[in-house]
Amino acid sequence: MRIAAYLHCMRGILGRELLRFVHQRSRFVAAIVRPLVWLLVFAAGFRMALGVAMTEPYQTYILYEVYIVPGLVGMIQLFNGMQSSLSMVYDREMGSMRVLLVSPFPRWYLLVCKLLAGTLVSVVQVYVFLLIAFVYGVQAPWAGYLYLFPALIVTGFMVGSLGLLLSSFIRQLENFAGVMNFVIFPMFFLSSALYPLWRIREGSYTVYQIAALNPFTYAVEMIRFAMYEQLNAEAALVALAATVVLLSLAILGYNPARGMMARRAGAGGE
Repeated sequence: MRIAAYLHCMRGILGRELLRFVHQRSRFVAAIVRPLVWLLVFAAGFRMALGVAMTEPYQTYILYEVYIVPGLVGMIQLFNGMQSSLSMVYDREMGSMRVLLVSPFPRWYLLVCKLLAGTLVSVVQVYVFLLIAFVYGVQAPWAGYLYLFPALIVTGFMVGSLGLLLSSFIRQLENFAGVMNFVIFPMFFLSSALYPLWRIREGSYTVYQIAALNPFTYAVEMIRFAMYEQLNAEAALVALAATVVLLSLAILGYNPARGMMARRAGAGGE
């Protein structure tokens, strides 16, 4: 099959997801409002938790930009990754996913295109949020916004692969919505998205160990360093490794010969 056919397939999947995103305005508004509430309303509580004096502008700068904003960027991508996978369950119930997966293209390629589409949607949401934060006064170096892009792609693929893996196990839309809450909130709160690891360690060593094992922690740290034109090699490698593992398991889960879909078919035959 020619490369042009693969590119046409990718354009079709990307176009469908972007059109869905444009038509679902409430999804976009919710994705922006959620982190803005954390940024504008709960910032005072984070200052107190980190022991930052309200009258010290330099420490406030560190608090807002180094700790909170990168974590909220990760929040946007985490929620979007789960919502994109939620659409996979919906498409499977409606039958459109079956039409896509029976196309002559490799199944892994179709899933990667789906992940790419969801990741690009999350990147758009992130930069809109950063624009609003910039107007509010939360600003990173200009080059940091460019350094941030590859970190957002990796994080988007990682959380999207996790959601894709979950969607391969769950058949009903209602069940997936419930599972999302058991995945999103532990991943977010048991990470360094809101508090630095050294502060978590001072509060609870057990929680610190969980946060240190949480791949989302490394995604947030990768974003945090990228916003300030730095590369956290350890965080980047862990995030990439987690992406490869989760994506491989998701592709296996959607493989009708080996994954969960095959087991469901066997159970239905019985």
